[in-house]
Amino acid sequence: MSSVRQAGRAGSAQDVTYRFLKQRIAELPRDGGTFLTESEVAEAAGTSRTPVREALLRLEAEGFLEIVPKKGAFVPPISDAEVRAVMEARELVEDWCVRKLAERVDEAFLGELDDILAKQREVVDEPVRFIEFDRAFHRAIVRRAGNPVLAEFYESLRERQVRMGLRAVAGSETRAETVLSEHAAIVEALRGGEPEAAGEALAKHLSSTMTALRVEERL
Repeated sequence: MSSVRQAGRAGSAQDVTYRFLKQRIAELPRDGGTFLTESEVAEAAGTSRTPVREALLRLEAEGFLEIVPKKGAFVPPISDAEVRAVMEARELVEDWCVRKLAERVDEAFLGELDDILAKQREVVDEPVRFIEFDRAFHRAIVRRAGNPVLAEFYESLRERQVRMGLRAVAGSETRAETVLSEHAAIVEALRGGEPEAAGEALAKHLSSTMTALRVEERL
């Protein structure tokens, strides 16, 4: 793992430490809880404890960890059952949304998705930023579908999705390229105005995500 200094000078020390920690959390074993301390993170990141403390508070607010007084920051495990539950919820929401959009999508929105994909491709070697754009891609589709109740529910899955996505990308040298290809297929199905094709492209993408997370789908 590179240090914060090696990660680049762009952004504040807190922001860079935040991305460093998010990457580290993504690489932790999914099936076991882990404690992180300010001192060990500061040493690994090559920074002072102040930006580490601020980054930990930020990550706690986002649901990635829980700060336990006198012990450190606890990163909880993510069970196979939780992964399945989140992915099943995603499929229910996103399938409805892509099919709805395929019936009435406009070029301006397709251009927005193309722009997100272009930016995602630029950060293919940066898992944290890559997943941020991944999240932006799926969120844009859900919001554009026009159902605020579904959009609000989808947002409640955000933290779990981000950690799962980071784990999938960080654990495979080819996953990022696969994601880009699958996202492009979704956009093309939308561009063609084909609800069934859009649903199939989404299902393929979510299925491969389950495979990347090494969780067997239930029949």
